[in-house]
Amino acid sequence: MNIKQAKQEIKNTIRAYLAKDEFDQYRIPVMRQRPVLLMGPPGIGKTQIMEQIAYETGIALVAYTITHHTRQSALGLPFIQERKFGEKSFSVTEYTMSEILATVYQTMEDTGLREGILFLDEINCISETLAPMMLQFLQCKTFGNQKLPDGWIIVAAGNPPEYNKSVREFDVVTLDRVKRIDVEQDFSVWKEYAYQKGIHGAILTYLEIHKENFYAFEASADGVQFATARGWEDLSELLLTYEQMGIQPDREVIGQYIQLPRIARDFANYLELYAKYRQIYHIEDILSEHWTKLSAAELSSAPFDEKLSVLGLLIARLGESACACRRQEQLTEELHACLIRVKQAATSVSDALSAELQNTHTRLIHRLQAQNADPEEQRMLRGTAAHLERYLHVLEQERIPENAAFERVRELFQEQVAIRGEWVTKTGFQLNAAFAFLEEALGESQEMVIFATELTANAHTSWYIQNFGCDAYFRHNQSLLFDDTRTQILNSIAAAREE
Repeated sequence: MNIKQAKQEIKNTIRAYLAKDEFDQYRIPVMRQRPVLLMGPPGIGKTQIMEQIAYETGIALVAYTITHHTRQSALGLPFIQERKFGEKSFSVTEYTMSEILATVYQTMEDTGLREGILFLDEINCISETLAPMMLQFLQCKTFGNQKLPDGWIIVAAGNPPEYNKSVREFDVVTLDRVKRIDVEQDFSVWKEYAYQKGIHGAILTYLEIHKENFYAFEASADGVQFATARGWEDLSELLLTYEQMGIQPDREVIGQYIQLPRIARDFANYLELYAKYRQIYHIEDILSEHWTKLSAAELSSAPFDEKLSVLGLLIARLGESACACRRQEQLTEELHACLIRVKQAATSVSDALSAELQNTHTRLIHRLQAQNADPEEQRMLRGTAAHLERYLHVLEQERIPENAAFERVRELFQEQVAIRGEWVTKTGFQLNAAFAFLEEALGESQEMVIFATELTANAHTSWYIQNFGCDAYFRHNQSLLFDDTRTQILNSIAAAREE
């Protein structure tokens, strides 16, 4: 299955394992809660989905790369304990608490969450001395005489032997005690994640044209050469930062992330074209309605790949604007909720604001300690804290009396509301401007359908259109919607005939 399907299956498994009956007992006994064994090629997102699952299910996450551990750190250190059996005393070997289990208990103390995921990465690359202990842990959920707390689910991940010469094969006894999920790479699924994550537009457009280069492993005289989803994502982070710093990446830099030379060279060439198209078609001018008929005519006669690249440039910029708008919306809603509580509080406005600020900091700290903090939620909480601190600072600096304090805070909040409104207007204007240009350049073409489809696939532009609308989008999407409806009807008829 692909990584999206694997994520959903793990979420379903966790919900089933944590479900309780009328006596507050787990419906599936702890000993029957098989550890999940997630097997798949490196760099396809196995670790990332564990962070997402923890966030979406509201439980804690403790993650370890098991190859970094020795037998002692996993099992604990031995010590001598005196015990009496019958009439005789004996010296018995016991162990200090495992570092891994200690981290689980510490996370429970720090966050107050009693349930969570213990994620063990590279499980089939453990050392020979650690292997028996790890197999015991997978089978019995114990290290020595210490047990993983109830409510904690083990998820382990590993790579198939064709990708790693250091892997150890699991025996039948172990495999018969785990729930194995095999994962394969899937560009269409990764693309959904990439839009949400804000992956660089050049990477998305290039891979849309060359899907075969998304994930590849090849043997050569110099060893294994590869391109992975992780490599593309990390390269994206660098490209976005380089752009802000005004640094132009060279081909060697691309090859440091995409370690398959032919793909690295090909993408480096495309990146130069991507930058060239940005200048030729003046993307910012298009989005501000300052484009010329000459540039529209030039796109109209351009090759298909060039048209896709320009569409990619527009989608990337529209996605950035919609993302900024979405963040402002979330921040405004969070601040509004805070101010409602401040107004209803029995204390002074300053004290109530201070309590909200402390609560916001606590929420962020607990999320970070539980390792289940969504990056966008982190950004929103930090932004909320910054605004609350500003409100408190203004009240103090201006020495606002208590009877006027909330009104002054409300005025400050209205500034944030205005910024949110500006982003809504700006994003809508850019969407309409992009459609106006493409209507002139492409008319009712295949490329226009692609453009509307990509706006739907992009999580941020899709959110904007759903919440604020876009007449041009709905107009051009009618044929696509009709095709979808027609397909659904035909599928329903076919299903009915089979029954």
